Amino acid sequence: MKKQTYITLNNGCKIPQFGLGVYMVIGDEATRQNCLDAFKLGYRHIDTAHAYQNERGVGAAVKESGIPRNEIWITSKLWPSEYGEEATAIAIDKMLSRLDTDYIDLLLLHQQFGDYIGAYKAMEKAVTEGKVRSIGLSNFESERLEEVLAMATIKPAVLQVECHPYYPQNELKKRIADAGTVIECWYPLGHGDTGLMQEPVFTELAEKYKKTNAQIILRWHIQEGNIIFPKTTNPEHLKANIDIFDFELTEDEMNKIKKLDNGVRFYVMSLADQEAQLGAWKPED
Repeated sequence: MKKQTYITLNNGCKIPQFGLGVYMVIGDEATRQNCLDAFKLGYRHIDTAHAYQNERGVGAAVKESGIPRNEIWITSKLWPSEYGEEATAIAIDKMLSRLDTDYIDLLLLHQQFGDYIGAYKAMEKAVTEGKVRSIGLSNFESERLEEVLAMATIKPAVLQVECHPYYPQNELKKRIADAGTVIECWYPLGHGDTGLMQEPVFTELAEKYKKTNAQIILRWHIQEGNIIFPKTTNPEHLKANIDIFDFELTEDEMNKIKKLDNGVRFYVMSLADQEAQLGAWKPED
C-alpha cells in the first residue's frame, strides 16, 4: 500500500488528506479500539467533535499507539453552546483535557449558530497561544460564511461540509478560493446511497482497477483535492478505504465522474429548522 497524500493548508500546515471519522462511534472504548485499528493500517488523521462524546477515546488511542504525536492529525469541533470569546476559551482548555494533548491540529466551529464571531476570535487567540495549529468551519454555507471570512484575521484553513459526486460543492469552492480554504467532506460516499454507489461509471472503473465502487469514489475525492475521513468500525472496510493510493484515475475518467453532479444532497434542512433542532442540546463535558 502506497503512502497517503497530504494537502498544504493556507497556514503552511500539512494535513493528511485521508483519515477516519468517528461520528456515531458510541463510547470512548469503542472509539479507542477503532482508532487503534486504523493507526495499524496507516491512518494518521482522526476527525472527532465534542458533540460526538468520544474525544477521550481518541486521545487514549493516540497515547496508546506509540506513534509520535506530531505524526497524527487530530481534528475536533466546538458546539454552539460553547461559542463566545470567554466561553470558547474555556471550552478549548476542556477539549485539550479530554483529548489529553497539548495542542489540537485543527479546530472547527461545528455549526453556524450562536456567537460564532466571538468563538472564531477565541480560536484565533488559541492559535497565537499554541493551543491550536489550524482553525476552520463546519457547515457554514449561508451568508454567515462570508461574514466570518470578512472578519477573520486567520482565514479558515478548511470548511467541512457534505460533499460527494452528486454534490461536489463546486460553487462553494469558488466562494472560499480567495481565502485559500479547502473542502473537507462528510458523507463522502453520499451516505451510502445505493444509486450513487452503483453508478455505472464506478462499476466500470472498479472492474478496470480491481477495486470496489467505494474505493473509486474515495479516489475521486483525493484527485479532486478534497480531504476525506469515511467512518467505519468494520475492519474490512477500514482496510479497504485506505487502499486507494496504488492507482490513479485518468483525466477522462475524472471528467466522466464530474458529469454525475446533479445537485442532490442527502441532508436537507432549513437554517431555522437546524437552529431549532440544535439550540437546546448541549454536549456533556
